[in-house]
Amino acid sequence: MVASLTQRSADFLSNYSPFNLLSPEDLMAIATSLKVIYLSRNEVLFKIDEPLHDSFYVVASGVIHLNVIADAEETLLNKCYEGELFGLRPFFAKNNYMMTAKAREESFVYAVPIALFKPYVAQNSQVLDFMLQSFATNTRNPNDPLNKGNLLTDAVYTQTNTPEYSYFQSLTYNKSPLKMSPAATVRAAAQLMTDNLMDSVLITDMNCPIGIVTDSDFRMKVGTGKVALDAPLQQLMSTPVVTVPENVSVAEAQLLLLKHQVSHLCVTLDGTEKSDIRGIISEHDLIVSQANNPGVLIKEIRRSLYVKDLKSVRLKLSELLLASIQKNIPLPHLYNISGEITAALIKRAIELSILELGSPPAKFAWMSIGSQGRKEQLLTTDQDSMLIFEDVPANLFRDTKDYFIKLAKRSTALLENIGYPLCPYGHVASNMIWCKSQSDWMKHYQNWLKNPSEKSNEMATLFLDFELAYGEQTYEDELTDMIFSYAKSNNLFFDYLGNQTLKKPAALNFFKKFNIEEEGPNKNKFDIKNRGLMPLIDGARLFCMHFGIKGVNNTYSRFKQLAIIDPRNAEIYQNCAEAFVVLSKTQTIEGLRFDTNGQFINLEEMSKPDREKLKLALLPMKDLEELIKDAFQLTKFS
Repeated sequence: MVASLTQRSADFLSNYSPFNLLSPEDLMAIATSLKVIYLSRNEVLFKIDEPLHDSFYVVASGVIHLNVIADAEETLLNKCYEGELFGLRPFFAKNNYMMTAKAREESFVYAVPIALFKPYVAQNSQVLDFMLQSFATNTRNPNDPLNKGNLLTDAVYTQTNTPEYSYFQSLTYNKSPLKMSPAATVRAAAQLMTDNLMDSVLITDMNCPIGIVTDSDFRMKVGTGKVALDAPLQQLMSTPVVTVPENVSVAEAQLLLLKHQVSHLCVTLDGTEKSDIRGIISEHDLIVSQANNPGVLIKEIRRSLYVKDLKSVRLKLSELLLASIQKNIPLPHLYNISGEITAALIKRAIELSILELGSPPAKFAWMSIGSQGRKEQLLTTDQDSMLIFEDVPANLFRDTKDYFIKLAKRSTALLENIGYPLCPYGHVASNMIWCKSQSDWMKHYQNWLKNPSEKSNEMATLFLDFELAYGEQTYEDELTDMIFSYAKSNNLFFDYLGNQTLKKPAALNFFKKFNIEEEGPNKNKFDIKNRGLMPLIDGARLFCMHFGIKGVNNTYSRFKQLAIIDPRNAEIYQNCAEAFVVLSKTQTIEGLRFDTNGQFINLEEMSKPDREKLKLALLPMKDLEELIKDAFQLTKFS
């Protein structure tokens, strides 16, 4: 009977990732050690701040809810169904649980001992990748599209907590480790480590690692008299050395330290002991790297006094994003991280400019617009901004505006030096057209909303996506309220927005082939921005304004919100949200690869599966187009 239960457990696990990546023998070994746990309705398996268990869990039957406390309320993060993993935190962290696992109904879960499963994770890269992504996304649930791909920190991210994201970034380590030959004496190694205040020395042969000596070796072998001070290091060193490649993540390094029960990892050119040494990772480096999350970068920004310091953070952000893309961290989360850091850089640039110019003569608000206003900047794209200053008496107006023009010029120049080029169309606060008093801005928007056109004083739809970067929150709130008030029941305005969306060039032709550029410097390339992303961006904005959804600027989040507000068309919105992620990732990879804005894609250089994935992501646009035509009674020729 016991053997039968074990076989049934193994058969069950074999249907789900990552267990389907293991051999039948390995599955039987795991099934033999499983513990089956019964949970009654609303029974808690583990809760927030509870010490970590020695197992992770797989849902055998029933539904498990994962909850966190946000703003003093319990918030549902995810629903785990049959075959899904949860409670993976003990693999990657040493602090307590950050969520509560509660049975939604009568449920059975398998408890898989972590000590038993660690070797499979460390030895199988596919298993490791699955565990990392499961931990990062908190969801493997194909039946819950609203949660698919979301991170824990999408719901509860703050600058003060440590997001799970930090475990997946590449870590910082000592790139100048101490090295000695195996013939050197133990005494010489002790002196070298003492002089350099370091806790390890690598023993090398032709710059390849053959051993390592650490503080613990001195305590356990030299201090106890097992190895003499005049003995060669060959007698003291531990061998072989555990080696890793240069782009190792925090989580991967942590798993290897746990698996091999060592305190140091040697970084080599190709990750093997047969290649050149690149550095050394210690347990201390892991602690430091886990602290090197976006909140830490934001603290760096706040302390910065010089452009070079801010530029350094901007470069770190690029490295962090590149590593994250390679680790398959979900893009919506990266938008959150990049948006927060970019906003902090903009704010600091304005603060440093104020330090130079002196206090402002009136209240003001600096607004990021366009992609910065939507927090959709991953690549180094143009800076777009506008400035609203307080209404002042007529005799003070000229001096007040002069000050804010100077402030804007200093701030935009500083941001340009950091790595954000000026908008080529002049949509920046340093342009006096976009630096106005509050009443002037209100009139400007009102005139455009009443009589929208492409030539309404150079107004463009990117001015409908804005977010406060610095200054008075009330100016943003009042402008938002006015826009939604004037847009309500304004058929002319929605006709304009709808037609602007429909006028975007088609991504695919009648035969479902890519429409590529036919001439110019980007001939035969695909314009992923104007043919792919912009119709989605414009469509999401259009429907959010139509339904009166305020405070949601990001395109992905807008589609997610629309799926809730307009359930009849939820499938279209969900498909558009996923399409936006695929297209954005494709553009980002292209941009990072060639150090461009990633707008034009060379389809011939893409693999066939990637081209098909891109094509599939473009298909929902037809449904979105039809939805716009139907909702606003438009045609492409309106």
